[in-house]
Amino acid sequence: MHDFFRSLANSTANVVGSPWAFIVAATIVIIWALLGPWFHFSDTWQLTINTTASIVPSLMVFLIQNTQNRDAKETHLKLDELLRAVQGARLSFISLEHLFEDELTRLENEFTQLRCRRRD
Repeated sequence: MHDFFRSLANSTANVVGSPWAFIVAATIVIIWALLGPWFHFSDTWQLTINTTASIVPSLMVFLIQNTQNRDAKETHLKLDELLRAVQGARLSFISLEHLFEDELTRLENEFTQLRCRRRD
C-alpha cells in the first residue's frame, strides 16, 4: 500500500506540476465560463465549479505533502551522509530535524556569531 501511494503521489505531483496541467485547468475554467449563458448561470452551473474547486485541491494536498515529506527525508539523509564523511564536521548535526525549537535557535545564534566574527 505504501509503495502504491508513493508511486501515485510522485506521478500526480509530476503531472499537476507541468505546464500542461495548468493549460488543462485553465481550459476547463474557460469552457465552464462560456457555458454560463447556456445554463442561464444557474445554481447547478456554479455548484459544478465550486465543488470541483474544493474537492480536487483537498485531495492534492495529501498527495503533494507525501511527495514533499519524502523529498525532505531524502535530503536529510544525504546531508547526514555528507556530515559523516567530512573530516572535522560535527556529527552532532546529524538528524537536527529531531531537535527542539530552542535548541535550533541556539545553533542558529551560534552560526550568526561565527558569521559576524568572520566579517570582522
